[in-house]
Amino acid sequence: MPASASRLARLAALVALGLTTTLATIDTAEARRASGGFSGFGSRGTKTFSAPAPTRTAPDAAAPIERSMTPKPAQPSAQPQTNGMQTSAPAQAQRNGGLFGSFGRSMLGGLLVGGLFGMLLGQGFGGFAGFFGLILQVAIIGFLVMMALRFFANRNAPTPASAATGGPSLRNNATSFGQRNPAEGFKMPDFGGQARQSAPVTPAAPVVEPLDLDGADFDRFEALLGEVQSAYGREDYAALRQITTPEAMSYLAEELGENATNGLRNSVKDVRLVQGDLSEAWSEEGADYATVAMRYESIDVMLDRSTGKVVSGDPDTLSESTELWTFTRKRGGDWLLSAIQGVA
Repeated sequence: MPASASRLARLAALVALGLTTTLATIDTAEARRASGGFSGFGSRGTKTFSAPAPTRTAPDAAAPIERSMTPKPAQPSAQPQTNGMQTSAPAQAQRNGGLFGSFGRSMLGGLLVGGLFGMLLGQGFGGFAGFFGLILQVAIIGFLVMMALRFFANRNAPTPASAATGGPSLRNNATSFGQRNPAEGFKMPDFGGQARQSAPVTPAAPVVEPLDLDGADFDRFEALLGEVQSAYGREDYAALRQITTPEAMSYLAEELGENATNGLRNSVKDVRLVQGDLSEAWSEEGADYATVAMRYESIDVMLDRSTGKVVSGDPDTLSESTELWTFTRKRGGDWLLSAIQGVA
């Protein structure tokens, strides 16, 4: 093998190895919840799929919540826009068609003009002497064209549902609304009352009211930051259940299970809040919600589960993360972690 080809092969192998190592590192980093990942999870009540208000701590947009048990609001279906200047294609086709459509009018016009020119030139339909014959021929041709157009129009006309699909006939419709006296004229049944009774009722949107917080609430948020991170690093499922909602707990347990499956363990310690402020706080349907932006430091590393060797992260250096945590409580209850969103 030439030397240049050998060098090219070695270079390609080194590039492939570098890409593989980079992708593996990215996958490991994304598996760590405490790394400030860009995938949000949990629930924020009716504001689950709306962006939290920016703050001094987190001025950038928060990552959207992608994993949530809260159903997404239905999107309104697009309705065709109509106005006085727009018409549908079938209506346009009906307006341009009719007994003598454009094709029929063009044919008759061509025959008539051709016959007149032929008459003036002494040819065509027989010259000037054949003028009355021309009229007779045009009438016959017009009659044939009319019959042909009517035949094709009848074939293209939509078939009534009662005849084509075996649907209820007019008589059956009449008896379904009670017997009708043959001497009386036909009366359309009143569908208005039934339509109003069967119309779906749209549930009223929950009432959202602003919520005032005090210093004790913010102290509890800061304490929960350390408690959740510490329990997560210890893989203490019992402790996590006490300080998170069942939904948030399910996602945290899922991530811990994925780490264990991959032979990894996420160690988090020395958590310290650097800066935090309130994004929004509100009440709805008997529950309180508060979304808080928090910038914190911690020793956050990923370890090999069997050997304890550091796979990623620095065990001697504090790393900094900025996230938005949402807490919720029932009226008179304790605050629980409900959602976490990274900052994009």
